[in-house]
Amino acid sequence: MPGFEIFGEEEKKEIMDVLDTGVLFRYEFNEQRKGIFKVKDFENKFAQYCGASCAQAVTSGSTALKVALTALGVGPGDEVITQGFTFVATWEAIFEVGAIPVFTEVDNTLNMDPDDLKKKISSRTKCIIPVHMLGAQARVHEIVAIASEHGIPVLEDTAQAAGGRIGGKHLGTFGKCGTFSFDSVKTMTTGEGGMVITDDQELWKAMSEYHDHGHDHVLNPGGRGGEGRRFVGFNYRMMELQGAIGLAQLAKLDSMIAAQQKNKSILKNAAGRISGVSFRNLVDEKGDSATFLTFSLQDREHCRRVNNSLKNDGFGAINFAENSWHFYPEWEHLLEGKSVLDSGFPFIEPGGKKRIVYDPQALPQSAEILAKTLVYPISINMKDELLDDMCRTLEKAASV
Repeated sequence: MPGFEIFGEEEKKEIMDVLDTGVLFRYEFNEQRKGIFKVKDFENKFAQYCGASCAQAVTSGSTALKVALTALGVGPGDEVITQGFTFVATWEAIFEVGAIPVFTEVDNTLNMDPDDLKKKISSRTKCIIPVHMLGAQARVHEIVAIASEHGIPVLEDTAQAAGGRIGGKHLGTFGKCGTFSFDSVKTMTTGEGGMVITDDQELWKAMSEYHDHGHDHVLNPGGRGGEGRRFVGFNYRMMELQGAIGLAQLAKLDSMIAAQQKNKSILKNAAGRISGVSFRNLVDEKGDSATFLTFSLQDREHCRRVNNSLKNDGFGAINFAENSWHFYPEWEHLLEGKSVLDSGFPFIEPGGKKRIVYDPQALPQSAEILAKTLVYPISINMKDELLDDMCRTLEKAASV
């Protein structure tokens, strides 16, 4: 990752198609655009690629979550369960629709622990969001089964795992819907942008209308602005330039993943020589998008020594226990209930009553796992010289 490594003539061609029409807006201007609807084509091809019935393009992976949650009917008074190891956007979107995030432990998949999920479900749980974190699969079969017992929909956050699969079935298609991010550091990128996929036609219709100010998109003689509106919405539309880049990147996605799998395998073999090392439990290794190499050491101290050795040679790894974007104990704005609003919402209700207080020690299992875990991002274009240097560095760290 990311896909900008292989920008080429294909992306330029798709972009020029748009610039030649002069139409950047995804709707209307039928005569001027000469049949070119890049966002619509991107939606159709992405849905087909994933094996889903419908896809809705939006402005980002973050808004994809908000649009999906809104269409699912999640709002104030509801709880949404997700995992404590994820990008902040997952729980920001839950707050954005007025609901309250509830966090589970992760297990050795580094994704939602189904056993802890069972403990977190309440009468207020309206949705469950497992995250296919760092490009690899959550135990989504078990999660969906648990959710089904309670009649709760599952929204798969697949932001970091486009093209990932379990048994050939694409991530994002196991639950009620799946969301994706195409930001600047994703394996396939449109700079900014996101997508929601689903097999539920009515859910897609609600997302389509909500993301475009409530417009129902029914053809009418008056053109845009004459449509009906079933409910209020907002603007989360993807523009044609993003759709154009998405089409070119999607055509390359499987080859990107194959390159990442090759590079990851080389580095994994080198890391495997470290005494006491273990690797992340993959639900389906063949279906891993291979955007990251993740390995765990014997304990926190061993992890510290190994990473110090890697850093000294210029190839320090990421320890997500120290990362303020992705791990629950490091989200000080969440834990301290910080809000831009004078009212203190979403942490404080009107009248001053606290809605939720988060305990920084609430996820000890996750803390223990992540404290001894190191991560390398895997790129598409990793030259042999770079891989050789990284392998030598890993082999040297094996002796610390």
